Amino acid sequence: MSAPESSAPQIPPEVALIQAALNHSAQGDTTLPSLPPGIPPEKLQAAALHLLAILRQNAGQLEAAEALMRQSLALEETPLTLHSLGVLLHRMKRWEGAEAAYRQAIALTPDYGEAYNNLGILYKDWGRPAEAEQAYLEAVRVKPEYPDPHNNLGVLYKGRGQLEAAEVAYRRALELRPDFPEALNNLGVVCKTRGEFAQAEGFYRRAVDLRPHYAEAHNNLGVVYKETRRPVEAEAAYREALALRPDYADARWNLGLLLLSLGRYREAWPCYESRYHPNRTEAVSVAPPFPFPQLQRNDDLAGKSLLIWPEQGYGDAIQFARFLPEMKALGVQRITLFCPPVLGELLATAPGADQVIWDGAQLTQHDYWAFSLSLPYYCHTSLGTLPAAPYLHAPADRLEAWRERLAGPGFKVGLVWKGNPEHKNDQHRSLPGLSTLAPLWEVPGARFFSLQKGADEGAAAQPPARQPLTALGGDIRDFADTAAIVSQLDLVICVDTAVAHLAGALGKPCWLLLSDHDTDWRWLKLRNDSPWYPEVMRLFRQPEDGDWATVIAQVKTALARAVVEQE
Repeated sequence: MSAPESSAPQIPPEVALIQAALNHSAQGDTTLPSLPPGIPPEKLQAAALHLLAILRQNAGQLEAAEALMRQSLALEETPLTLHSLGVLLHRMKRWEGAEAAYRQAIALTPDYGEAYNNLGILYKDWGRPAEAEQAYLEAVRVKPEYPDPHNNLGVLYKGRGQLEAAEVAYRRALELRPDFPEALNNLGVVCKTRGEFAQAEGFYRRAVDLRPHYAEAHNNLGVVYKETRRPVEAEAAYREALALRPDYADARWNLGLLLLSLGRYREAWPCYESRYHPNRTEAVSVAPPFPFPQLQRNDDLAGKSLLIWPEQGYGDAIQFARFLPEMKALGVQRITLFCPPVLGELLATAPGADQVIWDGAQLTQHDYWAFSLSLPYYCHTSLGTLPAAPYLHAPADRLEAWRERLAGPGFKVGLVWKGNPEHKNDQHRSLPGLSTLAPLWEVPGARFFSLQKGADEGAAAQPPARQPLTALGGDIRDFADTAAIVSQLDLVICVDTAVAHLAGALGKPCWLLLSDHDTDWRWLKLRNDSPWYPEVMRLFRQPEDGDWATVIAQVKTALARAVVEQE
């Protein structure tokens, strides 16, 4: 999105004169231009106040800038000064005042395209996209050759998922201004979203060629390099973006994910903390408004109480519960673990948890709070120091409750073929359906149990003929039930979802089916095992995106061997 523009129509000569006199022109030119005769003193004074206001604004002195602009307007109400006031109030998030200033400027100059464009940006930031669209369209109507509103319309359409309309808008902006870095970058984003990585790379490269210090385009290049398996180039692009903008949370997040996927954990964890930074385009986690502080890495933990707050998914809560004893080793005296209700009884078995709660009414004062996925950051965890021994167990009463239903001969296999459909990568990580697993039914001696909950749970209740599958999902109340079932199975075969982490945390064999598209960082690269769950986790990776048939064929061969070995 183009930023609100503080340079509008042609600068009047009296403003240019004062600007030169103050040595604040863009070129640093101190030569005074000639001043046309007959300019009234109040006009010159108004221009001087306007310019001083802009200088104050550029210095971050926003209240002083507003006062000067209003003094200028009291002497002479010009569209230029009203537009500048709108930009200033917009920056201060004073939406109504900015709207009024832009509209006053437009009332004085009905074909003021820049004011319409910035009014659109205001409405976008204000959360009024329909009005933003109308303002951009008005900017295009009154100033057809003005490229910025076309670019901003593209951003709006892209946000709605209207990729074709966004592309048309970006290309029109580039017709009008071929050297428009933002439009090139944004067109690259459309191509990347479609999986057209070569085209996206081309647009990003053109953007950085035009503007070498364009941090967003460098970051986006890094994303394309990562998607096309060029980690060295991706890292360089992310680091270039951060060199240009050290506070660029999106680039730091992307660098963190890349380093995690490469197993460079100690370098990665500080970057991964940017997931909840307020400047992230899409925050992965949101800091809760507790009356006690978030733990910082150098805080003294001796004798302190710590509340661990959940984030992201169920699998994350299970995976990172392993770090509670590590936090105790750092000096924490009492740990309270907050979790979703369906995880409560399971995580109550986690070593190091003094209290496990899932009701907000149970929250009490603590010395600090921390996100669950920040624990390895505090512990300076590396790939070689991961606490990897099994750390959870099923409650005894749940084991007994499920014992009879799981009794009998055979090699018992639990199955999960779909994850949470709301996950951004679920269309790739989940299997198309239960039928994808059909080759496994041919393995003699294997007994299959469905652990599927939610998405596609009903498919297990009425499996096709010759599919020896027992549906358990309907009777699973929570993860303590799932843990009791998994504890009494010989093997779990599942896609990348919480059940995989549960099996690993219990120390039960698990074969994980992994998509080739945007594989989660925790499964690393080019490995068929996991340092998070050594000896029990085996990874089966797609040879290319979408090829589940090869994966299932490999699993079938391995399963037949495992059944024979057990006999």
